[in-house]
Amino acid sequence: MNSTHHPQQTPAPSRFCKVPPIQQIIKLAISGITFAWILSLALSNSCLAQTSEPSPGRQVEQNFATSDGGSISYLLYLPKNYDPAKKSQLILFLHGRGESYGPLSLVAKWGPPQFAARGDELPYVLLSPQCPGDDSWAKPTQQKRLIELLDHIVQTHSIDQDSMCLTGLSMGGYGSWQMAADHPKRFASVVPVCGGGDPRDAEKLKALPIWVFHGDQDSAVPFQRSVEMVDAIKQAGGTKIRFTSLEHIGHNCWSATYATPELFQWISQQKKSAD
Repeated sequence: MNSTHHPQQTPAPSRFCKVPPIQQIIKLAISGITFAWILSLALSNSCLAQTSEPSPGRQVEQNFATSDGGSISYLLYLPKNYDPAKKSQLILFLHGRGESYGPLSLVAKWGPPQFAARGDELPYVLLSPQCPGDDSWAKPTQQKRLIELLDHIVQTHSIDQDSMCLTGLSMGGYGSWQMAADHPKRFASVVPVCGGGDPRDAEKLKALPIWVFHGDQDSAVPFQRSVEMVDAIKQAGGTKIRFTSLEHIGHNCWSATYATPELFQWISQQKKSAD
């Protein structure tokens, strides 16, 4: 039987482009999105740098060079009705440890700078610096830099030095106790929130109006740290100390603290004594 040989046929070229695997498509798409996000972030940061000069009604990012060769970044808010010809009250806010790790804008996560960031019209100048992650507010280096920054703001803005308030939460609460003890005549009021200090400083603090806040279920900073400071100041003869124990609240007692309208009314009423 004769066999017929059929020559092998070469497939015709496809009219369609080869489609890459779906993983490759996704990877390319993500790369494009990432590039677009980075470009957008760069442009927004560029715009921020060009528009960061302090002006009434806005909270802006600033940086101050300190005498030790370092620097301190901070948020500065001027009230909408700020008038260089009139003295304005100032509140110095010290954030907690979590806000050390990230951009300066993270400082506005809680407390008064959060109010300014969301557009609230605040009646005071608000100074909110950022502590580096490898240091803390109560340590000597940061305490010195804070005082230098405060002096700078007082010299360059119209600040009522008889009504300045110091407040801070958690790590900032520790920093507030330390700064108040070292400079008791610098502030008209102090609001330490879930922090701790040295009871041996009670004598220096007894004449200062202080309102302490702490959650009684705090597992990060023991509630007793505030109790011992309040008791020591009272035993030293202090009569201007207030203590609000927030029941059934853990470490984040600052949300309730800064949401208390009476607190800011009290702050606005405090003036340094003549002695």
